[in-house]
Amino acid sequence: MPDPVPQWQIHQAEIPDVFVQAVKQQAPGIEGRYLPQLLWQRGIRDIEQLAGFLNAAHYQPMSSVEFGQEMQWAVQRLVQAIEREEAIAIWGDFDADGVTSTAVLWDGLGQFFPQNQKLFYYIPNRFTESHGLSKTGIDQLQHVQVIVTCDTGSTNLDEIQYAQSLGIDVIVTDHHTLPESRPPVIAIVNPRSLEKDHPFASLSGVAVAYKLVEAMYEALPDVPEKPIENLLDLVAIGLIADLVELKGDCRYLAQKGIEQLQKQSTKAATRPGITRLLELCKRSGDRPTDISFGLGPRINAVSRIQGDAHFCVELLTSQDVQRCKELADETELANTRRKALQKDVLQQAKAKLAQLDLSTTGVIVLWDEQWSGGVLGLVAGQIAQEYGKPTILLTVDEEFARGSARSTNQIDLYQLVKDQAHLLHRFGGHPFAAGLSLAIDNLPLFAQAINQRLLQQSDPPTPTIQADLCVTVSELNLELYKELRLIEPCGMGNPIPKLLIQNCWFQAGRNTKIQDLYGRKVEYIRTPFMICDESAAQGFPGIWWGHYAYELPTGRCDAIVELENNTFRKRYEVRLVAVRSCEEIKPAQTQWLLDWRTQRTEEKAIELKTVPTSWNELKIWYRRALTEQCPLAIAYPPPTLLPAAEIWQTFVGIAKYLSRTGKTATRQQLYDRLMIGDIALKAGIQTLESLGFHVTYSDQGFSFSFKEQAASNLMLEPFFAAIREEQFYRQYFAQVPLTTIQAIVVN
Repeated sequence: MPDPVPQWQIHQAEIPDVFVQAVKQQAPGIEGRYLPQLLWQRGIRDIEQLAGFLNAAHYQPMSSVEFGQEMQWAVQRLVQAIEREEAIAIWGDFDADGVTSTAVLWDGLGQFFPQNQKLFYYIPNRFTESHGLSKTGIDQLQHVQVIVTCDTGSTNLDEIQYAQSLGIDVIVTDHHTLPESRPPVIAIVNPRSLEKDHPFASLSGVAVAYKLVEAMYEALPDVPEKPIENLLDLVAIGLIADLVELKGDCRYLAQKGIEQLQKQSTKAATRPGITRLLELCKRSGDRPTDISFGLGPRINAVSRIQGDAHFCVELLTSQDVQRCKELADETELANTRRKALQKDVLQQAKAKLAQLDLSTTGVIVLWDEQWSGGVLGLVAGQIAQEYGKPTILLTVDEEFARGSARSTNQIDLYQLVKDQAHLLHRFGGHPFAAGLSLAIDNLPLFAQAINQRLLQQSDPPTPTIQADLCVTVSELNLELYKELRLIEPCGMGNPIPKLLIQNCWFQAGRNTKIQDLYGRKVEYIRTPFMICDESAAQGFPGIWWGHYAYELPTGRCDAIVELENNTFRKRYEVRLVAVRSCEEIKPAQTQWLLDWRTQRTEEKAIELKTVPTSWNELKIWYRRALTEQCPLAIAYPPPTLLPAAEIWQTFVGIAKYLSRTGKTATRQQLYDRLMIGDIALKAGIQTLESLGFHVTYSDQGFSFSFKEQAASNLMLEPFFAAIREEQFYRQYFAQVPLTTIQAIVVN
């Protein structure tokens, strides 16, 4: 079966002028051409919350006491362990969130317990133990009295009971799905126990670990010798590398953490391991993408290639410069091997996909005996994004199939997997990502059952690519970059802004294979290019990762890109996300739209003679054209924009006349006479009612009558603001290119 063709969608936002002005006030020094639209699209519409969103210094973080009794119990047990001189073990996980969680507890609790004497850490092997507590690992920790988990442990009921049988208390800090009943632990600190809109709701494992350390600092303020803020760089790495929504305190911690991370590429560096990693990935640590494309993949690569990520904690926390250099170099080599392995598995998975009927497939489930389990999550994420379907990839041995799952289109993949628990050996995760294992004999039944379950819930999702802004090559400049940066850090719920460049073309360079630390070629491709359009005399540089030069279309194209600052090359560049030839665009996108604003043609068409005030209004006209099988002609002249005060006086005069004569006016008559749209008309009627008019609507139209009592305080600003907003959009739609209209109203 051919690959599904993703639909391209363009965000449509109508932003009130009062919001635009508020954004400019909170972000001085920007023109405000892009930022208000991006914030509005992402649901950041409360003016009172703007300051805290854009600047961490204006955000008021929540205290760790928000976790309630569970946090109190955890702190009480750790304080008791200090008094009794008991030994503590940190049980972490092997991904970036789990490794940084372990490092935060290692450094943070290390202020209260002597490291390697009373404080130890354990990270399971990805290949031999998988995620979570295990009885084998617990057997190695029989010398401790307390285990503190991080980024894991919530559903390990049997293993927790086993630890108890050995006289070991367990404190769970985690962010994964909670079990139906509370496990027998001293405490379970997990944001999933809080309301969904709580500022802690999206904290990842590393952030929960940090909150435990914060609670210890508050309980014993005289003990720590290092400021807790020193841990925030580790928090930022784990947060951004993990699949969590960066909102509330989660966003705040990531913002503050990046401020701390920047120091690691300066003379004020305190973590030589991170300093060396930044050198190797040619980044400075001042951008979230330095984590998502630099540090995070490298930390994750160690367990993906070697299985054992134990040394990563030493890499992140040690002060031995030479040792950190050795460990960072080993991490870099693992990452280059990971890229090559990921590319191979992706190619093989796509070959299997070609044999499926994707039109009837809701969840993609594939397995192979030769696949490396370490990269299955990454490849599953790539396929889920490209095909718009939840994806589960598994590697098979003699008895079990083990693998990873990634979701898309807001589908709760964890629940889908959980519904098939009777077929599984183990599983865990959250709505966007999960890990699982099952008997080989159950594989076909599992694939069939999980597909049926999704299809029962909804129609199969359609792959989509969402663009945030339409820009030209000439707009890929410092001003755009400054405004995009204020959106950061980006992640789940706040993705990296995607920019649509229409009617462009490429000048491709030679695709190259990347090199490892020793200069050896690695089977992972990137293609450099220059992207060009009519707006700029010169092209703009960019990279297409994982693709060959011949894959770029040779003619005019539409492209979706992300704007980056390449600190190594000291230049701005774009990362190509998607591209389509203009020849591939369906004829329907041009067949039913004509531009008569400057020159009429002889075709028969439905004429749109009034400048619209919203994309929805344009879409309604377009749907009418499709229904009547007749092209829609954009035929409105430049708008006449009257002062708001003049429109108000005219409206009052009309109301008085209709009230005196008993006549009515249709909605369209009011639109035409006042030169306003529906939003302003509603605001005007509300203002008239506050003035003392009674307004009714019937089949004949609006009728007005005047009451004796008049409002003491006439509020004209909402009416004036609605007029300003409508006039802004009338000016915009008067000159918006037809290609932009085609891109938006057709999708």
